[in-house]
Amino acid sequence: MPVWCRPLLGLAAVLLASMALAQEPLEALERPRFDHYTLALTWHPGFCDSRTRPPRECRDPTLREGAEQGFVLHGLWPSLPPRFAERGVDRRRWWRKGCFLETSRPEGSFCRAHPPLDLPTALEDALDVAMPGRASCLDRYQYAKHGACLTFSEEAYFSASVALVERVNASAFAAFVILNQGGEVERNALIGAFESAFGQGTGRALRLECRGRGNRLLTEVRIGIAADRLAEFPAAGSLARQDRGRCATRVTIATFD
Repeated sequence: MPVWCRPLLGLAAVLLASMALAQEPLEALERPRFDHYTLALTWHPGFCDSRTRPPRECRDPTLREGAEQGFVLHGLWPSLPPRFAERGVDRRRWWRKGCFLETSRPEGSFCRAHPPLDLPTALEDALDVAMPGRASCLDRYQYAKHGACLTFSEEAYFSASVALVERVNASAFAAFVILNQGGEVERNALIGAFESAFGQGTGRALRLECRGRGNRLLTEVRIGIAADRLAEFPAAGSLARQDRGRCATRVTIATFD
């Protein structure tokens, strides 16, 4: 076992034990009506470092706890549904507007995009950890843009999202990133760590997002998952190809001071 695979095994064991319980929420979002999901996960310290005006989840130390366990949730994004394609909507427009094509987004902050979510207490608590951006109403915005027009209930959408975050953070890929925070790694080493965790050739399902000077600061990873095999994630056969990101050949993995 490579040295970087050894950290967080205790945490990984706990999260892996919960995977069976997560099957049902994942199955609830398996939809053959579109091709794939993109699971967008933020590397929270890098995101915060990249912002000239950091939002509340970057300024408040109590909202950084989720980052200690690995990635945090940005969103779960369905690919272009056929009913939108039939109306002449292309992939780029769907990516930019999502469900706001049908119901215009209200002007103002994310908090105006959708009413407060009505979630069970246990899911509220899990989502608070998995998605620090809730402090800026990111949850309400993500659901309004990516879930509301596809008949996903709020509970189903976020139960599945939390389950997917837990599966990634239970992996050797997340362990590699956590181990190297505060340093710099080769971009290909990140892709290699992903393939070591999820299977040979699966690096094509990973898109790395970087910002800052020379696109060297890791801010997010995006993972393609087949819509009809969501419950099988992270099995290699469940992964769907993504376009390559624009990270430099060497990538900085920021850490909170």
